[in-house]
Amino acid sequence: MALIFASKGTFTLEIPCDLGAGAALQALKRKKRYEKQLAQIDGTLSTIEFQREALENANTNTEVLKNMGFAAKAMKAAHDNMDIDKVDELMQDIAEQQELADEISTAISKPVGFGEEFDEDELMAELEELEQEELDKNLLEISGPETVPLPNVPSISIPSKPAKKKEEEEDDDMKELEAWAGTM
Repeated sequence: MALIFASKGTFTLEIPCDLGAGAALQALKRKKRYEKQLAQIDGTLSTIEFQREALENANTNTEVLKNMGFAAKAMKAAHDNMDIDKVDELMQDIAEQQELADEISTAISKPVGFGEEFDEDELMAELEELEQEELDKNLLEISGPETVPLPNVPSISIPSKPAKKKEEEEDDDMKELEAWAGTM
């Protein structure tokens, strides 16, 4: 007893030969119904998956919006006690106090009767003169190139022609490839 195999899509149908064409036709119809049902179920599952993802996104958006509302309320509560005029006034007070502190520091750091006053221009000229002397001294101390010992020349002889061994190996490989291709 021989079997007829009909395969299409995801189903394989085995029909005994002795059942006849009518039974084979019925089996093919059944197979088509199953394939149609499978396609419908697959489509339904895809739709359910898309809906699940849409619900997850909606829940995430709801949570984000709720948290943004909490943050807005917290910021509003924090700023309720603040007024831009009060902030400006406070910043001016801070700036005035900083200026006063700088004036006090300057007054304290000035020597009063302790030593003599120096002319800034004279000090700058002397500094430039000292820098020029140091530069001249450094330029005179530059020495020539140092002698560096060189490595010894190798004493072994180098072959003048490359060995034919590699070429011979490539020729052997090509011959093997040609022999293999000739057998096909």
